[in-house]
Amino acid sequence: MAMSSSSLQYPLHKSLCPKFPHLFHCSRISHPRLRFSSLRFPSTIRASSAVAVEPDLGPQQTQTFEDDVFACPVCYEPLIRKGPPGFNLSAIYRSGFKCKKCNKTYSSKDNYLDLTITASMKEYTEVKPARTELFRSPLVSFLYERGWRQNFNQSGFPGPDEEFKMAQEYFKPAEGGILVDVSCGSGLFSRKFATSGTYSKVVALDFSENMLRQCYDFIKQDDNISEKDLALVRADVSRLPFSSGSVDAVHAGAALHCWPSPSNAIAEICRTLRSGGVFVGTTFLRYNATSSWIERSFRERIMSGYNYYTEEEIEDLCTSCGLTNYQSKVQRSFIMFTAEKPSE
Repeated sequence: MAMSSSSLQYPLHKSLCPKFPHLFHCSRISHPRLRFSSLRFPSTIRASSAVAVEPDLGPQQTQTFEDDVFACPVCYEPLIRKGPPGFNLSAIYRSGFKCKKCNKTYSSKDNYLDLTITASMKEYTEVKPARTELFRSPLVSFLYERGWRQNFNQSGFPGPDEEFKMAQEYFKPAEGGILVDVSCGSGLFSRKFATSGTYSKVVALDFSENMLRQCYDFIKQDDNISEKDLALVRADVSRLPFSSGSVDAVHAGAALHCWPSPSNAIAEICRTLRSGGVFVGTTFLRYNATSSWIERSFRERIMSGYNYYTEEEIEDLCTSCGLTNYQSKVQRSFIMFTAEKPSE
C-alpha cells in the first residue's frame, strides 16, 4: 500500500507528480472542489452506516471466536469476532470485531473493514501529508489502473505481471502463509496474490477509502476472486492491525515513497512478520549509481514532494529496522528490494 482541500489545485498536483504531469493535464483538473460523486460506482453490497459490532445474523450463523489474523491497532491484542465464519469479503463484511483488552470496536463500511485508530471517532479528524491525501481522492483512485500505473514503465518498472513474478520468487519461503499487501491501492497485486493459490489468506490493506472501493469493484467483476481467502482492510501502515509475529509475508508495491514515515512503517512491518517472514517492496529511486551529477541534482529538486531514496538508503532503512538478508534488483529508477525477519 496512508492536505488540505484548498491546496489541491492543478499546480500542486503537477508538483506532487513530476513524473506524470501530462496525466493531470489530460484530465483537465481545474479546481480541487470538483464533485466526485459521479465517480463512485455501484456495488453489490451497500452500507449506509457501519455494521454493528453484534450484527443480527440469526442464531444459526452467529458465533463468537478469536480471529487469527486481525488485532487491535491501539494495543495489538487479538480481536474477538462475532459473525459468520470464514475469511472472505462477505463473512468479514457481516462481522463485528472487538478488542478483548481495551474494548474498542471495529466494523465494516463500504465493503472494507476499518481498522484505523480513528475508525469510531466522532469529533476528532486527522489530515495526513499531501502525498497521502492525494491518493484518497476518488479521481486518483479511479485513474490508478486506468493510465496512472501504466506510466511507471517510463521509469523502468517492468509492468505488473513481471513484478508479480519477481515478488513471487522472493516470497517462496512464505508459501502457504498469510500475506498482507500494504498500500495496496486499487488491489492490482492483491488480486494476483489471491488468485495465485499460494497463500492461506491475503489482506489487501490501504489507508485510502476510495482505493479500497475501487479494489472491491474490480474484485466483483470476477466471481472467482470474491470467494477467495481475501479481506479488504483500511489501516495505517505505521500502525498495522496485526499481532507481533503473526504475518508470513508483506508486499508494498510502489509505496515506500508515499509513506509519511518510512522508518516507522518498516519497523512496524518487521514487528508483524514472523521469524523468517519476508518483506518485498518496490519504489522509485532518487537516482542510481549510473546517474550523472546533473541528473541527480535535477531529480532532487523536482521530487521534493515524495520520499525518494537511493539504493544505499533503502538498505540502511531495512537493516536499521531489524530486517536481514537484504537483496535488490534495479532497472533505471525502478527498484525491487526484499529483506527478512531474522530467524529465532
